[in-house]
Amino acid sequence: MFPAASSLSCLLTLLIAALPLCPAAAGDRLGFTGAVSEVEGTAGGGLVPWALIGGLGTDTETGASAFVTGVSTADFSLRAGGASIGWDDRMEVSFARQRFEAASVVPGLTLGQDIVGMKLRLAGDAIFAPDQWLPQIAVGAQWKRTLDFDQVPRAVGAASGEDVDWYLAATKLYFGALAGRNLIVDATLRRTRANQFGLLGFGGAGSHYALEPELSAAVFATDTLLVGAEYRHKPDNLAAFSEDRAADLFLAWGPVRNLTFTVAYADLGRIAGKPAQRGVYASLWLGI
Repeated sequence: MFPAASSLSCLLTLLIAALPLCPAAAGDRLGFTGAVSEVEGTAGGGLVPWALIGGLGTDTETGASAFVTGVSTADFSLRAGGASIGWDDRMEVSFARQRFEAASVVPGLTLGQDIVGMKLRLAGDAIFAPDQWLPQIAVGAQWKRTLDFDQVPRAVGAASGEDVDWYLAATKLYFGALAGRNLIVDATLRRTRANQFGLLGFGGAGSHYALEPELSAAVFATDTLLVGAEYRHKPDNLAAFSEDRAADLFLAWGPVRNLTFTVAYADLGRIAGKPAQRGVYASLWLGI
């Protein structure tokens, strides 16, 4: 279910390598305000990118983060890992690699993709100035390249092995909004034609792009415990396989500001003709 120990070591090395880029005071932001890393590598929830910039650097600092994630359902498993760097709480660059075990469809089949992301904060502030109605707003892009396009995605009708997802995200923290607890909400709109996040290529017979909504909400049960839910609508391009929306219920625990463990119950719907793909999502995030 989880990446090999060597993968985790590589991610830790990337994070340590980023330390010289960060001023001594880096990491001054509040806990959880660097979010965690979503499965495609950018700062957000597990499924949805948020407008927050990854890491814990303020507007005069450089921050960085690294993550490993595993998802296991009835018929499939996904391993993902990556790292990001954020500058001045304004811009983020991220990288993630995914490997998807699909032996239930074809014995021995493993699919994957590389994802390079960029995010730019445009306006607003998610955390401070609670009397301001304007949320933090960011625009982002994720360049995706399917690693095994000729193996299965082309055969099931995908039009391309690489593409770019564009998204606009708005995120706001509301202090004491729910029974005296802080509440964070996000709304994201994505322009995409990715099949199963891009693991089955991009587009289909018509190769049309779609604008798909993605939503997140979470409450601070304690200062170190975040409980929430996410929803992500996805395009349905392939005649061979119908595709459903994805959703999860998650629990994120940050015992210290630089470390977050996330567990979730994920419902990914139909995947490659297999119905009701539900299971456990687990992720480890490190940030500076």
